[in-house]
Amino acid sequence: MLNNLKRLLWREDGAVTVDWVVLTAAIVGLSVAAISTVRTAATDKSTGIGARLSSHQVGLD
Repeated sequence: MLNNLKRLLWREDGAVTVDWVVLTAAIVGLSVAAISTVRTAATDKSTGIGARLSSHQVGLD
């Protein structure tokens, strides 16, 4: 029983899993930050384009 506990404490198999969890969380966090920045910029730009298009008159004279 004591040998099993010692072996469990010295194993490093779980460390790789922890590394992947941390890396995945960092990637997700950076992706959310990037998407929110692009979303804000795209919304502002599309509002300006919509205002400019609505001010033009299109028709046959």
